[in-house]
Amino acid sequence: MPTPCTWDAMSLSRAIHARDISCREVMTAYLGHIEAVNPRVNAIVSLRDGDALLHEADARDAELARGVSRGWLHGIPQAIKDLAMTAGLRTTFGSPLLAGNVPQTDSIVVERMKRDGAIVIGKTNVPEFGLGSHSYNPVFGATGNAYDPGLCAGGSSGGAAVALALRMLPVADGSDMMGSLRNPAAFNNVYGFRPSFGRVPFGPAPEVFGQQLVTEGPMARTVPDLARLLATQAGADPRVPLSLDEDPAMFTAPLDRDINGLRIAWMGDWNGHLPMEPGILPLCEQALATFRDLGAEVDAALPDFDPDRLWRCWLTLRHWGVAGSIGAFYDDPEKREMLKPEAQWEVEGALSLTGRDIHAANVSRTAWQVALTRLLARYDVVALPTAQVFPFAIEQSWPQEIAGRGMDTYHRWMEVVIPGSLSGHPVISIPAGFNTSGLPMGLQLIGRHRGDLDLLRIARAYERAAGPDFTRRPW
Repeated sequence: MPTPCTWDAMSLSRAIHARDISCREVMTAYLGHIEAVNPRVNAIVSLRDGDALLHEADARDAELARGVSRGWLHGIPQAIKDLAMTAGLRTTFGSPLLAGNVPQTDSIVVERMKRDGAIVIGKTNVPEFGLGSHSYNPVFGATGNAYDPGLCAGGSSGGAAVALALRMLPVADGSDMMGSLRNPAAFNNVYGFRPSFGRVPFGPAPEVFGQQLVTEGPMARTVPDLARLLATQAGADPRVPLSLDEDPAMFTAPLDRDINGLRIAWMGDWNGHLPMEPGILPLCEQALATFRDLGAEVDAALPDFDPDRLWRCWLTLRHWGVAGSIGAFYDDPEKREMLKPEAQWEVEGALSLTGRDIHAANVSRTAWQVALTRLLARYDVVALPTAQVFPFAIEQSWPQEIAGRGMDTYHRWMEVVIPGSLSGHPVISIPAGFNTSGLPMGLQLIGRHRGDLDLLRIARAYERAAGPDFTRRPW
């Protein structure tokens, strides 16, 4: 593996700015590594022409020679999730309906990454329209897991997580509705961070007031890299009126923190409500033992809330959100046939909803946030597993059952992520270790309202204390 590809993003940035390595050398190393590794996993798609990328790297070197740096990502290769708009580079959403879609403008997060000097080399693979935590689609095919290419990579930021784990990218952007920054992070032993609602402005979009389930955010192999990319992505934008007007430079501050006395509420499987594949709970409890070694207190504790009510709320708001995004395709019979069954099911679920149904779901969501806030008045963070299964066969569309319990929807197997998604609170997935088959799992930590920086500091303390098994590389 070329040396620059093994460095974390912050080290790579420092080396570039010290002129210890040129942007051309970095680009050459990454393109060579991608050529060698990507065919096994299909994580990076729509890869741009190598000569054009080297030309851009030379331009970045010329800027440094003049004493000009665009930012910490200056000259660093980046592949953008194929749900985010990239000007001049096709954005397919994994759908044959958009296989030739070439946007004229960038999304806000892409604008900001380019502003800080990133060179966009291509896209990372996703499920069709981001639906389902398994990154396969009829445009590019499936992405294989970094630890076993015959298994699922997770999703919808599956390509991003695999590219990170296999050192094809130093950091990666992603987005999260139903665990899409967290599930693939767990499946590939990296960090995924779902920021507080509004922290990273999602857009530009046709509708920026009602849809509040999706957020973009960072993925990385280290917590400092995660925080630094969040500093690039975060900050208010007038095109997104609900974005948070707080200085994103806070995420460049030191992450050191003593977590002695930290209080963690361990929800486990929510008193049996969430079926878990054998081995997941013990791995997560092993990760929690690392927190105990640092002086944290870990208690089994649950919010005062009915999980069935939370699931019903989720179904309603997700149907509504998905239909708003792709309903126009469903309305055209010819285009409808090109939507996968799960996408059609989401839209059809929305067609029977009334305004009162959506209002009732938002009332339930509000009640959930109140219950979680009460729990977080007693504890600093709430912990759950990141997934309910380990990576499964790549040919399988989604798990039909877990521990003998049948799944009644294509996404019920990821129910464990919706407490975080519906809360609007920051949530991070941290590596929890590996099962006896060598497959990784993650642990979710839900922080307090807008407590993103504190949550990153807690994760950093864990990262520094965790043993080598938590950082085991693929292959």
